[in-house]
This record gives sequence, C-alpha cells and structure tokens, in this order.
Amino acid sequence: MFRITKEFHFSASHRLDHLPEDHQCNRLHGHNYIVVVELAGESLNADGFVRDYHDLTALKTYIDDQFDHRHLNDVLGHGYTTAENLARHFYEWCKARFPETSAVKVSETPKTWAEYRP
Repeated sequence: MFRITKEFHFSASHRLDHLPEDHQCNRLHGHNYIVVVELAGESLNADGFVRDYHDLTALKTYIDDQFDHRHLNDVLGHGYTTAENLARHFYEWCKARFPETSAVKVSETPKTWAEYRP
C-alpha cells in the first residue's frame, strides 16, 4: 500500500457551547489548526503517484475560503466543532473529490491530534 499526506494550516475561533458554562472550551477561543489529509492506493497511476499533490490545491482553497479566520460554529452550523468532528468533515469533503482519501488528522495544539479513518 502506498500512502501520501499533505498538511494544511488555518486559524479559527469556536465555542463548544454544549459543554457546561464553567468548562474552558465553552468560552470563545481560537486555535491554529493543522489538517493532514492521507491518501492511499495499492497501485500508482500512470505518472507514478497515488495522486498528484497539486490536485490537493482544491482542499487548500476550500480551507482558505471557508475556514481560515472564521468562527467555526457559524461555518459548520453547530456547537460540536471539536477536532474529531472537523477531521470527519474534512475526510468527507476530500473523499467526495479524491477517492483515495484514507484518513484526515486535525490538530488544535502542538500536543493534540484527532483522526478520522473509517
């Protein structure tokens, strides 16, 4: 199996407003997110790629236009804007465009990661 990854960055605010009021994540706060998309294939295409990295520019554009310097509760329309849900959201977006998508990881801080891999 061949696997490739590409990393993307954005900054955004959110609130986990379903948590108790005294929980720190219930308060408005922000993160410098890192998104890593993984694509996999048992074979390579005619150019020797799982997929050309250039094709993933569409994900960069989507992140830049819809997520960067935005309030995630407004973007996603709910208060469950956890790293886990972001990983699933980006996975589903990528899978619809890049069938080789096998996982997406999202980091909110340098020490925390969430991964969605069906």
